[in-house]
Amino acid sequence: MTLEELLARESVRDTYARYNHAGDRGRLAELAECFTEDGVLEVKDRFSAHGRSEIAATLGEVAAQFPRTDAPPPGTHHIMRHYVANLLFTSIAPDRITSDAYFAVFLVDAVDHWGRYRDELVPVDGHWLFARRRVSIDGKRPGSTA
Repeated sequence: MTLEELLARESVRDTYARYNHAGDRGRLAELAECFTEDGVLEVKDRFSAHGRSEIAATLGEVAAQFPRTDAPPPGTHHIMRHYVANLLFTSIAPDRITSDAYFAVFLVDAVDHWGRYRDELVPVDGHWLFARRRVSIDGKRPGSTA
């Protein structure tokens, strides 16, 4: 493994983390910055959004469909946390990386839904960004936001 490949892998991991941290905090413009200008976010059987502004707008519309009306337990607040596991680099080239990973989304009381990411990333200004992200939701609890 070369130093360039190690650096590329770490940049991909950073992009994954930035995407999930921004999404968990409702910072959809920041989340969209993890994509190339013409990047695509596809959620299987739900939607496909093209470009940063459409990605942010579509995720905002999806979030608005699931308003949180239940009160959190005293002394707590609503949380959403994405956890990513088993990041597998399926192809690494100087101009494109493909990867797969599993994810689970937790709310304040339990896991909400889980699934897989299938990604294509490209280098842009020293960072690896999503050119295409395919999300498959494999399972969810009753009443899930997914």
